[in-house]
Amino acid sequence: MTAPPVPSLAAAFEVAADLGPMQDHGVTRAGHRRVVPIVGGRITGLFEADVLPGGADWQVVRPDGAIEIEARYSAHTPKGEHVHIRTYGVRSGRPEVLAALQRGDQVDPSEYYFRLVVRLETSSPRLVELEQALFVAAALREAGQVRYTAYRVT
Repeated sequence: MTAPPVPSLAAAFEVAADLGPMQDHGVTRAGHRRVVPIVGGRITGLFEADVLPGGADWQVVRPDGAIEIEARYSAHTPKGEHVHIRTYGVRSGRPEVLAALQRGDQVDPSEYYFRLVVRLETSSPRLVELEQALFVAAALREAGQVRYTAYRVT
């Protein structure tokens, strides 16, 4: 019997997403809900694009302090193509580290866990391979920005 291939990771692209002020929506049945607007940014690597304003990062802060993240935003390439980006992930760490990140303090990325699953969608024939792959990412939270490197799962 043949075993399935063991996946590996190949660096694909980097995202720097600029953030607006966090909106605290309070505690809902899902948990403590926060929404962070995505107001711009840049994508480099496998494709180049500007992140468009209008997206957001919807967060639920769990009772254990970990933050479940779901973001949706769009980017526009210099050739006029649109790429829709969806990420799902988690950011966790000691309470004082997460509080420092929320304040916008600089925190060593080894002090917290921030990982994402990234899915892409586009109508561009040139970029169709983006829709035919899964990506995972390691992310950093900085004052006013989230940065991540996405890796194609091979």
